[in-house]
Amino acid sequence: MDNILGGRRMRRNRRTSWSRRLVRENHLSVDDLIWPVFIVSGTGVREPVPSMPGVERVSIDEAVRDTERAQALGIPALALFPNTDPDLRDPHGSEALNENNLICSACRAIKQEGFDVGLITDVALDPYTSHGHDGLMEGDAILNDETVVQLANQAVLQAQSGADVIAPSDMMDGRVAGIRKALDENGFRDQQIMAYSAKYASAFYGPFRDAVGTNATLVGDKRTYQMDPPNTDEAIRETELDLEEGADMIMVKPGMPYLDIIRRLKDAFAAPTYAYQVSGEYAMIMAAGQNGWIDKDRAMMESLISFKRAGADGILTYFAPKVAEILKRGV
Repeated sequence: MDNILGGRRMRRNRRTSWSRRLVRENHLSVDDLIWPVFIVSGTGVREPVPSMPGVERVSIDEAVRDTERAQALGIPALALFPNTDPDLRDPHGSEALNENNLICSACRAIKQEGFDVGLITDVALDPYTSHGHDGLMEGDAILNDETVVQLANQAVLQAQSGADVIAPSDMMDGRVAGIRKALDENGFRDQQIMAYSAKYASAFYGPFRDAVGTNATLVGDKRTYQMDPPNTDEAIRETELDLEEGADMIMVKPGMPYLDIIRRLKDAFAAPTYAYQVSGEYAMIMAAGQNGWIDKDRAMMESLISFKRAGADGILTYFAPKVAEILKRGV
């Protein structure tokens, strides 16, 4: 057969494992991983989340053990989320301002051990409100400015408890500026803010809401403050405002359905940019893997490298400990 290709043979670089490694454009490292952990009350509790196979709600003492595991694996940071007792939830999210709530107590317990692992804490009211919304309500309306005041106070309490990174997920207007001002005024100028800058009103959050116990309490939906999925230019404007207000890092949530948003934000701002591989994404991969429809581990790794390819500097993922173990083995 005549050689119609001449010297153009792209497959040469793919022929062997070592060659593929040499020409690989994007790399996944344990340094890219942030491990979300759900906190519950009690002692010695490891409670499976049915809609998230392999994920557990853990008591504070078990969260300390998970932090020790994270340090051993080289995972840089944990993101902490509470499952608040329903009896402690009220329309005002008062428990968010309790210095002994689950998140504040967990931060103190973990920091007491001296681990070299960052703690990222969620700032929003939905885990604490009886209506399940991220903000204070008057009738059916979410009160933006009144909510920002409470979020700022919540952030200060978390910083006092040892949180390293404050991560507002509420999507209220002006909350980054309010939080930055409150942190600075209370002597927490070094605490970073990771803003949920492009958080969409997504169908992929269901298992997370099971994990933190808000599915049963949510009244209505969150479309008046979370972003509309068809929009991309709006993500640019939201992120620009967050960075102007003092955000140190930005996040896109969910992850895989919004890879284009990650790319646009990274190109536009060149800021530290993170993706949240949310509970629905995790649950789909796990469910398909358990049914034998896909190779779970390969799909897991492929999904994470897609975030790196899109421009993410790091990924919040429930796969973090599993992936860290794989990377540590050099597989």
